[in-house]
Amino acid sequence: MRQRSLIAVTAALAAGALTLTACGSRGDKTDTADSGDTTVVIGVDAPLTGDLSALGLGIKNSADLAAKQANEKKYVKGVTFKIQALDDQAQASSGQQNATKLVADKDVLGVVGPLNSSVSESMQKVFDDAKLAQISPANTSPSLSQGPKWATGEKTRTYKSYFRTATTDAIQGPFAAQYLFNKAGKKKVFIIDDKKTYGSGLAGTFKGEFTKLGGQVVGEGHIDPESKDFSAIVTQVKSAGADVVYYGGEYPAAGPLSKQIKASGTNIPLIGGDGIYDKKYIELAGAGAAGDLATSVGAPVESLASAKDFVANYTKAGYKEPFSAYGGYSYDSAWAIIEAVKAAVDANDGKLPADARAKVLAAVQGVSFDGVTGKVSFDEFGDATNKQLTVYKVEGTEWKSVESGTFGG
Repeated sequence: MRQRSLIAVTAALAAGALTLTACGSRGDKTDTADSGDTTVVIGVDAPLTGDLSALGLGIKNSADLAAKQANEKKYVKGVTFKIQALDDQAQASSGQQNATKLVADKDVLGVVGPLNSSVSESMQKVFDDAKLAQISPANTSPSLSQGPKWATGEKTRTYKSYFRTATTDAIQGPFAAQYLFNKAGKKKVFIIDDKKTYGSGLAGTFKGEFTKLGGQVVGEGHIDPESKDFSAIVTQVKSAGADVVYYGGEYPAAGPLSKQIKASGTNIPLIGGDGIYDKKYIELAGAGAAGDLATSVGAPVESLASAKDFVANYTKAGYKEPFSAYGGYSYDSAWAIIEAVKAAVDANDGKLPADARAKVLAAVQGVSFDGVTGKVSFDEFGDATNKQLTVYKVEGTEWKSVESGTFGG
């Protein structure tokens, strides 16, 4: 993911009387251009409506904040940044249409998004053909950057235009397995996924590490995330003797799944990846969610001095929606594009070059700065060099961090 610094949502972020960008529209272009400036558009693609909109709107707003702050600081002389936000509804077909629309706008020099790895699969070639830089704050499927055979050690970067600020499931799944086996003492797991790119991939990397450590997989199954009746898989979990359930998928299904497992009398925790790390999960899972776990990319906000200005500025801006799990990563993704535009302008006597997209794309590869989430730079595959992860546990109505580190660390 996702979907994919990890920042807990606070009540303060929900406050704010003025929304600076419209929410839920198919095409939302904020206009803050100074007279005489060259306009550079940063596209944003995310689910702005539907079940995952809590995450998507946080992505959109955070990218918007980066553009506004760049304009306020006049960070790139002679350039005003705008955001063009499109709603993919977490659907691959919509994502591909949005990619085509963004490519067609000559002012778009970079794109932040999407949330879902499956959506990104449909967009990558469109952006790559146009030499348009794409930076996802949330995708975690390793194949997006390292090719379909990454798990065998044969890593190939298929699309040079693709980057991400979130770390991958190649690290996140094993990190969860190590925590469960070594720290939480869980030895028997029932693995469930939603059969989507993100969920099945994450479950697969978790399973590999958990069994390598000596853990036992006592059952496996799949669910349709569009269904809300999971009684069949719940019955299997109840009879399997598992001491934990690992779920590969997102919170709209994970919350009800956890609730139904607990209602069956099976009092064992559910753990998932960053796709369930949202307050909506706790609402959907109900009181029985206490003790459930999630891994997510980055470190918690309270440990990152670099995130405090972001939190304060987001609150001050008055966005109605919280920045959610990927706000910091979205801000950093947008700022990486801003830095790349600056590099292209500086190298061309203070003006955008004629082949701006290609120049900006080349500059993104060399970006390196201290961002909200820590050091922001990209390796030879376009993956984030920041490999930090955190385990969170549900306590009351909040996620509380219990373990931070890197896989193997």
